[in-house]
Amino acid sequence: MSEDVSKRRLGRGLAALIGEMDQPLPAGDARPSINPDRTVPIEFVSRSPKNPRRYFDESELQDLAGSIRQHGIVQPVVVRTTSKDRYEIIAGERRWRAAQLAGLVDIPVIVRDVDDRTALELAIVENVQRADLNPLEEALGYDQLIAEHGYTQNDLGEIIGKSRSHVANSLRLLKLPEPVRDMLAEGSLSAGHARALVSTPDPVVLAKIITSKGMSVRDAEKLAQNHIKAQNAPPPVEHRDAKDSDTIALERSLTDRLGLSVAINHRGGAGQLKINYKTLDQLEEICRLLEAR
Repeated sequence: MSEDVSKRRLGRGLAALIGEMDQPLPAGDARPSINPDRTVPIEFVSRSPKNPRRYFDESELQDLAGSIRQHGIVQPVVVRTTSKDRYEIIAGERRWRAAQLAGLVDIPVIVRDVDDRTALELAIVENVQRADLNPLEEALGYDQLIAEHGYTQNDLGEIIGKSRSHVANSLRLLKLPEPVRDMLAEGSLSAGHARALVSTPDPVVLAKIITSKGMSVRDAEKLAQNHIKAQNAPPPVEHRDAKDSDTIALERSLTDRLGLSVAINHRGGAGQLKINYKTLDQLEEICRLLEAR
């Protein structure tokens, strides 16, 4: 089976897996790659190092932990087996973290027998559908699938149910410098603000202006466009007033008599006389001539 065909089939299958992810299998389902719900010791479950989600709000975790103490875990954590009695989280790390805060000894899980690529896809799709990822985490997840598993932007669009342009715009955020990416991750900048800064000469400075003034995305786009235009504008041409023939003739006469370059800038009834010298001997000669008068 070709890689492209495999990806297309997997993309279609992901929707089904996500749809049933938090539901136990019907009794009597004989598919060997999917197991029914079970409860396992929480210490036997570990986070995936490739989970695209990196940021977990501490106050929200405490709120969820309080709910879990009262009602338990309503949605099981989706995992895959890594070794005997050991599991790695595919989806539900937030629930797992909150369960630890709540002091749970065991947690309910749904086990999915999937490879690394599918596990990463499931984690991204689950988080994107729940809007749990910040824009930077989403972009890093897409980049990871492209780098490690050879997906195209079209492939990703089909898998996650987004347009190719959405994927492309997300990936553009990775071109931003680290300080701007930090602002994006913490939520002080939106994805719309950040995208406007990608092609600007100094996105860090502009990001600070946008956040300090509470600018809208449209205003941020205008600010970015103005800076790009200023960067690409040709340098201003210095316009000098044309000298009349008498002034030019006088410059030449003085230059010949002194043996030094002379410039006269005359406007109205006043002006400047500039005598250029290259050595101290020439300067001394100018001083001698002036003192002789």
